[in-house]
Amino acid sequence: MRILIVRLSSLGDVIHTLPIAANARRAGAEVAWVTETAYSELLEANPHVDRVFPADTKRWRRGLFSPGTAAEIRSLSKRLREFSPDVVIDVQGLWKSALLGRLVGAPVVGFAAGDRREPSSAILCDLPVRPRPGCHVVDRNLALAEAAGIAIGQRRPEADFLLARVAPEADAFLAAQKRPFAIYHPGAGRPEKAWGEARFAAVAELLAQERGLSAVVSWGPGDQERARKMSAMLPLARTLPLLSIPALARVVAASSLFVAGDTGPLHLADALGTRTLALFGPTDPARNGPYRSPRSAIRYDATTGAEEVARKAFEVLAA
Repeated sequence: MRILIVRLSSLGDVIHTLPIAANARRAGAEVAWVTETAYSELLEANPHVDRVFPADTKRWRRGLFSPGTAAEIRSLSKRLREFSPDVVIDVQGLWKSALLGRLVGAPVVGFAAGDRREPSSAILCDLPVRPRPGCHVVDRNLALAEAAGIAIGQRRPEADFLLARVAPEADAFLAAQKRPFAIYHPGAGRPEKAWGEARFAAVAELLAQERGLSAVVSWGPGDQERARKMSAMLPLARTLPLLSIPALARVVAASSLFVAGDTGPLHLADALGTRTLALFGPTDPARNGPYRSPRSAIRYDATTGAEEVARKAFEVLAA
């Protein structure tokens, strides 16, 4: 059996889809995956994925009618048809993912209209699936795998395969890093998910005083200003350089604690088995929180202070 997974982005969502590939491989399937170019390095190291098909859909939209875009889409369509999957699992639930899934001519399993971000795109699904209400996004995704006939044995995302990749930039950073250390990631994909650099810095100071944890500030594309502000509040903290996903995984795996909001690096840390402290404001940790360690999540509002979050950190570290 050949299975094609379509999950284009983002980092956390791709991580939450990893169990589909793991269970498909355990069932003896050959697995391919269409993803945005930025996340292909996460999947190319995965022993459960046989082929990765990068798709630069963001660039394609900027040059939708250019000859180069048309040529790239034709090339991708040709290579997907050559892979010739028996079933396509569209995990994204968007028009672009549904259209990519349709390129190969195989039956498409995807979420029903009411469970998709773009409901009308469900018209391109042959087998619409309605997951159990209120379940975690990982379990929502696995409902698609079950509908495709894949038996589920492993549910939690695992990304420790990344640690086998060579990452000299990570090794260089770790060689100079004082241990033990905690990583703080103040950035977020959406502004309403950000807890605030000053609050992160206050928690870092408390953990340094009470547990001797050195502070490392992490960031990703678009987070530079938040990282700069937080680092300025912590003179002894080190700031990570912008790292590849395998290099970031190596640094995260060496840390004692990863503190972040609902963002991709948090879910990477959880999939590596690193202790996490997950700060959730507008999003629900029951649906989007760390899958391995759901009790590490804390809900915050305007009244939540650094002392309360630090107490939760002490609880996570003692577990």
